[in-house]
Amino acid sequence: MISRVFDFMKQSKSVQLNNKMFLDLLSSSAPMKPKASNDVFINHRGADTKRNIAILLYDNLKARNVRPFLDCKNMKPGDKLFDHINRGILTSKVAVAVFSPNYCNSYCCLYELALIMESKKRVIPIFWNIKPSELDVMIDRTRCSEDEIQRFTWALQEAKDTVGLTFDSCKGNLSEVVTIASDVIVERLVELEAEDGIV
Repeated sequence: MISRVFDFMKQSKSVQLNNKMFLDLLSSSAPMKPKASNDVFINHRGADTKRNIAILLYDNLKARNVRPFLDCKNMKPGDKLFDHINRGILTSKVAVAVFSPNYCNSYCCLYELALIMESKKRVIPIFWNIKPSELDVMIDRTRCSEDEIQRFTWALQEAKDTVGLTFDSCKGNLSEVVTIASDVIVERLVELEAEDGIV
């Protein structure tokens, strides 16, 4: 079943997949969920965070034998962007959303966040040089459908309503926030493993 869903996605010529249909396919007739090939998906705005918190978080998690997904580390030239991103999200156990000043200007960031929230992943928000109240869809609305704008707005509200970590680069210690975030991720993974053992 899962391979059929991924084949469907590969054949899609449109970037705008019907995520609801895709999620319904995953949860309907298949008794098993996609095998987790990643423990955590790191959602971030590359221009703001790739060279600092995102890569440091990735490295810290790898050192702890956690399997993180970070686009610049897990994707190779020639990979289909949205196929790979969708698979990375859907086969991860938890997600980290690193919100930054330019995050809401990115269609890709908002697309990933919406899919993360729709797939009901445990999300750990990190507010990097931005306050939760400052999050709002900032992409060019003429390039997106009203349905997409509503999805993105809903996903951002879900993130705002989730307890997260905050970091101000003028005042904070980057190493400390990476360590704390890694600790929280490991705790969430242990909780999920315990829940899976109970079921």
